[in-house]
Amino acid sequence: MTTPHDAFIAGLPKAELHLHIEGSLEPGQMFAFARRNRVDIPFADVEAVRAAYDFSNLQDFLDIYYAGAEVLRTEEDFRDLTTAYFDRAAADNVRHAEIFFDPQTHTDRGIPFGVVVEGLLAGMAEAEARHGVTARLILCFLRHLDEAAAFATLAEAEPWYHRIAAVGLDSSEVGHPPAKFARVFQAASVHGLKRVAHAGEEGPPDYVREALDLLHIDRLDHGNRALEDKTLVTRLARQAMTLTVCPLSNHKLCVVDDLARHPIRAMLDHGLRATINSDDPAYFGGYVNDNFRAVAPLLDRAQLVTLARNSFLGSFLDDAAVTRHLEAIDAYAAGAA
Repeated sequence: MTTPHDAFIAGLPKAELHLHIEGSLEPGQMFAFARRNRVDIPFADVEAVRAAYDFSNLQDFLDIYYAGAEVLRTEEDFRDLTTAYFDRAAADNVRHAEIFFDPQTHTDRGIPFGVVVEGLLAGMAEAEARHGVTARLILCFLRHLDEAAAFATLAEAEPWYHRIAAVGLDSSEVGHPPAKFARVFQAASVHGLKRVAHAGEEGPPDYVREALDLLHIDRLDHGNRALEDKTLVTRLARQAMTLTVCPLSNHKLCVVDDLARHPIRAMLDHGLRATINSDDPAYFGGYVNDNFRAVAPLLDRAQLVTLARNSFLGSFLDDAAVTRHLEAIDAYAAGAA
């Protein structure tokens, strides 16, 4: 679907703050890595993989997501995965990205932590040299695993603390409240790591409140269901808490039944610092500009600019870098007027 805003979105400088790097594994890459590493996968061809991308909820998606990750084995795999994502991001005029990775998905099957992180860092460096796109890493704990496993992962990460911007919390939300990881997040903060968490995607508004009160998050991933609690919405607006919203993911996972009724406009109207992101683009049907276009019919040009500005205001870049990006957005918007 095309919108009157397509050309404007294409040129709009933006940051991406909610991207699972394992979720950028395209079907063609899955087969290429499987051949390279001699890994059997339960699909006959690329079309069979695409046909499997018919989810009714978060858990259906996660089952195939973890199966796909089986093909990632070497530093080369993680580097190639990362550079491929940044090639697409740069084409969407993403100037900065803060990407999630799930080390437990890999260490639990015998892949050393260092193989994962060094491959990702190599890909990030290559992307910056090639495209000028800057990047930060966010280490996510899998919430369906226990606290002890999260502490073990945090300990494994110690040699790379200086290369990791934040810790996060992802995977199956329902039944795994943020409170489960309060002590781990406190430990991460002692090491100077920022904190983010998925909350209020499928979980209730109380999960958002726990993420704020117990994890002391610096950024809220998703947060859609916070809109069910007016007092919570007021709190998020007063704190200028950034929400990393993912429209195509919301629709694909049935969090939102119709993109024409997506809450992104309501979020902005309530004064929330919402942003637009792609989540797991290979699985959900589009990268960041596709997500902008999906909700563009609900928004005017000024709101698109606000979403782009929010993406840098909510980033972990320093003030000088954020200022440069905001100036670039304002100059672009003025020139496109």
